[in-house]
Amino acid sequence: MTATQNMTVALAGNPNAGKTSVFNRLTGGRQHVGNWPGVTVEKKEGYYEYGGGAFDVVDLPGTYAIGAYSSDEAVARDFILSGEADVVVNVVDGSNLERNLYLTTQLLEMGANVVVALNMYDVAENKFYLDLGRLSKLLDAPVIPTVATTGRGIDELKAAVPAAASERRADRRPIRINYGHEIEPHLAKVTAALMEVGGLAPSLSRRWLALKLLEGDEKIKALVSEIAGGAAVADDASAAAAHLKSIIGDDATVAVADYRYGFIAGLIRDVVRLRGPSPTRLTASDKIDKVVTNPFVGIPIFLLAAFGLFELAFKLAAPIVAAFQAALGWLGAAARTATAPSLLTSFVVDGVVGGVGSVLAFVPNIFLLFLAIAVLEDTGYMARVAFILDEFMHKLSLHGRSFIPLMLGFGCNVPAVMATRTLETRRERMITLMVVPLMSCSARLPIYALFGGAFFARDRGLVIWSLYVLGIALAVGAAKIFSITLFPGESAHFVMELPPYRMPTLRGALLHAWERTREFIKRAGGIILAASVLLWGLANLPPGVAYASRDSVLGKLGAAIAPALRPAGFGEWQPAVALVAGVMAKEAVVSTLGVLYAAGEKGLTNVLRTAFTPLSAYAFMVMSLIYIPCAATIAVIRRETGSWRWTLFAAGYTIILGWLMATLVYQGGRLLGLA
Repeated sequence: MTATQNMTVALAGNPNAGKTSVFNRLTGGRQHVGNWPGVTVEKKEGYYEYGGGAFDVVDLPGTYAIGAYSSDEAVARDFILSGEADVVVNVVDGSNLERNLYLTTQLLEMGANVVVALNMYDVAENKFYLDLGRLSKLLDAPVIPTVATTGRGIDELKAAVPAAASERRADRRPIRINYGHEIEPHLAKVTAALMEVGGLAPSLSRRWLALKLLEGDEKIKALVSEIAGGAAVADDASAAAAHLKSIIGDDATVAVADYRYGFIAGLIRDVVRLRGPSPTRLTASDKIDKVVTNPFVGIPIFLLAAFGLFELAFKLAAPIVAAFQAALGWLGAAARTATAPSLLTSFVVDGVVGGVGSVLAFVPNIFLLFLAIAVLEDTGYMARVAFILDEFMHKLSLHGRSFIPLMLGFGCNVPAVMATRTLETRRERMITLMVVPLMSCSARLPIYALFGGAFFARDRGLVIWSLYVLGIALAVGAAKIFSITLFPGESAHFVMELPPYRMPTLRGALLHAWERTREFIKRAGGIILAASVLLWGLANLPPGVAYASRDSVLGKLGAAIAPALRPAGFGEWQPAVALVAGVMAKEAVVSTLGVLYAAGEKGLTNVLRTAFTPLSAYAFMVMSLIYIPCAATIAVIRRETGSWRWTLFAAGYTIILGWLMATLVYQGGRLLGLA
């Protein structure tokens, strides 16, 4: 944009934020008033000259939000969407940030080229200290303090407008607010679908459009539906919105507003320091946050809460799991009794019952754990956990936003790796991506449940909790090392959202738990069945060999690997084969052990007690936690990094680290007399 061209500046802001005063200071007497086309809403326009350029100013109606619930909101939203404005000057009441920044976040999510005029700054600076530089970096927008009644900051604002227009960058992305575990998966799916639809203006943020579709915005739905292929996307979004309402008990609009205010709360917490004692009384939420977000108290509370989750989930599920395992044993024995010995009988008992059944037996554990986590997520507590760990991770050079994909890693490492796309720099993406495989995904849970029940029945909650803590500790340590050696640099700025507390609904928590459990069962029914059949076949080859013996193909493969695992305490060929199968899918470790130990009617738990000691069992669980991620995760790492070198590095360092930690556990335990 050259100085001789006219620029259009839109003024947006809340009522009573001083927008009219800013408009008058900019334009003086060079203004006129009319109406917007088709509505009775007043339209004020003016112009001013600065630095050899002419600037047309459009004073948008004062609104608290950008939506379509009133004529004022619709006019403001439509003008910004039209792209007529080169710059949007968002006039913010600096003394009332929480209310005013709601509109700011909406403008930034839309992808508008925003300059923030922090008005009434004289009142604000008497109440608190505001870190303007950090606020500007966190919003990725210029922030100019102004006092429109006196003219303070108006010249600086005039200078910021052409600078913002000329510095508009193609790589400047709208801000991203994390909308939580309910909304984000649907938001990502609709966003991806919109990316494939042609005909939408490049300036329109696809994520913002997807969000408005989930909120049921009829204007945006009509806009998208007019484009080829857009109607199907809009219909899918409507179905997703209905599903969300059934889970959260309210429209997505309400939940979105909660998370947006949570983002603002985190922003204010980061940039505002009160001058003297707070004049306001603390709310119940504030009082809770003073405890659970305190890094010295909050982290122990989180660790105790996690321990309680595991203990509760496994104690409640124990009778159900025992009954299921007994049923599997009866089924296997009945199959052998009812039919003559044959390959078909062996396939049903050893392959299907011993393989897939060994994994499905732990579905009750998984469901109850998912249910407990869903309750914590729905209350808003998990966002507080993210906040306290964010501060801790920053000290270790792990980026704050990295906590989001790391938390996803507890469910599945594949979407967790893909979620690193949201990180701003390659350094942040690579560090996070490399440590995600150390987070204990749900596919590892059957291994823990199996060995925990077999060897640590009284303390299985504590044992499994220790594995999750170990994974987190190793991820943090590895990130620190990588940030110093492989990816040196500074961590980027980050706002951690603190949504308000809310009472979870039983229906919503049960739906979340069931959906996650159903995904696990689908994997068990597909990948695990295929793996079990393949392993069963290899255990019967070459023809004539005893099933799953040392002389079978599987036995020879395991025997070649076993010596390397002997220092870790499980140097037999069966565990070696199980770990190899785990590269395909971690759930396959349990099914493989079920196949190799022919545990159809005897029960895998009973068989393992003859093959492992408690110490070697724990070392095996440590190895299963750390060593090479599954094939699907490896494939996604290759796609996200675009490099086989980094993919092989991720696989290689986790194998070495897993072996070292398992060996350290076993050999250390022997020295302490625990063998």
